[in-house]
Amino acid sequence: MDGPTVGPRPLAARMREWCAGRWWWWRAPIFAYLAFQVLRPLREQGEWTLFSGIIFGAHEFGHLFFAFLGEWWGIAGGSLMQVLVPLGAAAVVMRSKDWFGLAICGLFLATGLAELSWYVADARTEMLDLVSFSAEGAIHDWNYLLTRAGLLQQDLAIARALRFAAWTLLLASTLLAARLTWWMATERAPADAGA
Repeated sequence: MDGPTVGPRPLAARMREWCAGRWWWWRAPIFAYLAFQVLRPLREQGEWTLFSGIIFGAHEFGHLFFAFLGEWWGIAGGSLMQVLVPLGAAAVVMRSKDWFGLAICGLFLATGLAELSWYVADARTEMLDLVSFSAEGAIHDWNYLLTRAGLLQQDLAIARALRFAAWTLLLASTLLAARLTWWMATERAPADAGA
């Protein structure tokens, strides 16, 4: 006879339980559409996605939010907030145990990293059109940050690393969504299990 289970159940078991009785048929096409959105900025600079407006707003807000810490943090804060907002969204859905929402947040973060990679890659050339709310004009965040760090010549390598991270997140999110979708399609709700 088995004794009581000690400790938390494995993550896969909790995910599978969450999937039981949920509908996959509307989640799968939404995920596929959003995953396609991530491919756009991964392939080409300046491609607008459904996430782009939120990412842009988070970036600009980040400059304001971190400005009280000084010039360096005020400039770095835009890119930092661009990453923190999707991570915050992931924390919220993790708290509610919405595993499919976690996969969507992975796409959100991947898009933010993909868009950020183009900004970093532009650090030396400064060819991108920049937005500024300052009377003094726009400062290229990544030219400033990498110059201060003595890494300006590494802009393309850093951009490639960001793009690699975005591709990795896209793949991981897709695998998670596929697994969850399979469980939704095959697992019966607990009320149906006895029937």
